[in-house]
Amino acid sequence: MPWLALAFLSPGLVMLAALVVYPIGYTTWRSLRDASGRSYLGLHNYVTMFRSDSTRTAIGNNVIWLLVAPTVVTALGTVFAVVTERVRWATAFKLVLFMPMAISFLAAGIIFSLVYADNPDRGLANATVVAVHDVVSPAAAYPGARPRDPGPFTQQADGSLRSSRGYQPGESALVGLVGVRPTSLPAGRVPAVPTAATPGTVGGTVWFDFVPGGGGVPGAIDPGERALPGVVVQAVRDGTVVATARTGDRGEFRFGGLPPATYTLRLPASNFTEPFAGFVWLGPTLVTWSIIGGYVWMWTGFAMVLIAAGLAAIPREALEAARVDGGTEWQVFRRVTVPLLSPVLVVVLVTLMINVLKVFDLVFILAPQSSQDDANVLALEMWRVSFGGGQDQGLGSALGVFLFLLVLPAMIFNVRRFHRGQR
Repeated sequence: MPWLALAFLSPGLVMLAALVVYPIGYTTWRSLRDASGRSYLGLHNYVTMFRSDSTRTAIGNNVIWLLVAPTVVTALGTVFAVVTERVRWATAFKLVLFMPMAISFLAAGIIFSLVYADNPDRGLANATVVAVHDVVSPAAAYPGARPRDPGPFTQQADGSLRSSRGYQPGESALVGLVGVRPTSLPAGRVPAVPTAATPGTVGGTVWFDFVPGGGGVPGAIDPGERALPGVVVQAVRDGTVVATARTGDRGEFRFGGLPPATYTLRLPASNFTEPFAGFVWLGPTLVTWSIIGGYVWMWTGFAMVLIAAGLAAIPREALEAARVDGGTEWQVFRRVTVPLLSPVLVVVLVTLMINVLKVFDLVFILAPQSSQDDANVLALEMWRVSFGGGQDQGLGSALGVFLFLLVLPAMIFNVRRFHRGQR
């Protein structure tokens, strides 16, 4: 009976009207009024919204989110779903990947604020980047070291050290450095030893010109002062590097076989450059991409589980027939598995598109105040305008209506696909 069906549906209809229909209607009505809600403004709030630089930035960031996040999550979910079919511990693997879904966006924001910490000793991202960088390009031996001033060596604009006088074969130089960090000093406390001048060679000693506890003569090697091994020294003539040496365990270096001439000694800036400390992940340039990385970490497990369910429904005969016909695994995946999975992939992709259009809490928690404007998205802009200092709920409602209109086509598409699947 219609009245009986209506009686059973009425609680749900009341909840739908109270939680969905009324908020949409009231938000639309409120978007046509001023901040106080008393004066009717028509479409003024919508015009103001699109003229705002912060709104345009938020729209641009939402476009980035829309193009990147759902695509990456769906692709990774597909790969993991296919891979987990071939591993022994598939259930445990899926559990580990799905676990981030059990974490709130607030907790994920706190976790990734630690992951993206600037200090490599605290932040996992920078620790990884720095470790790889140092393997490819080793860090400087003595970052921040400098010559004594005044002294025979001066620091150049490019960070290198250059002797203020020339040296001829048979002479030796003393290169005393200060500002050497304790962590850079070699273990063993090897004392520096002056390099004796020998005919036909230019030599010298590089050492830490500092006596623990004070004292000593600046520019002279005093007892207890330590050698600095591993420093690159160059002999330069007429602006050209003619020989290169590296200091030994006692700080000594020698250039042999040099023709008679006057040579300038140079210590390249690579000896003293500050170590690579990674990237400012949450700075204005990378903040949006970094937050997307956190989102991908959270939602890849969701995509994997849905796609794995669709994969389990694919007839195995189709895959085996493709393999029997000589198809490689990549060809089977691309030409058989993906087409058969396409309905599931579309649903996952559209669902994630709806989700990223509404993303708020991860951006709000993870983006620091200094770069929040650069990471701004529409949902965050709506909150900032309405409650986060702007206190203009008319303009905030206009943003809410605009966001609703953006989400609506994807929602309709998903509902229509669901009804077609039911039929």
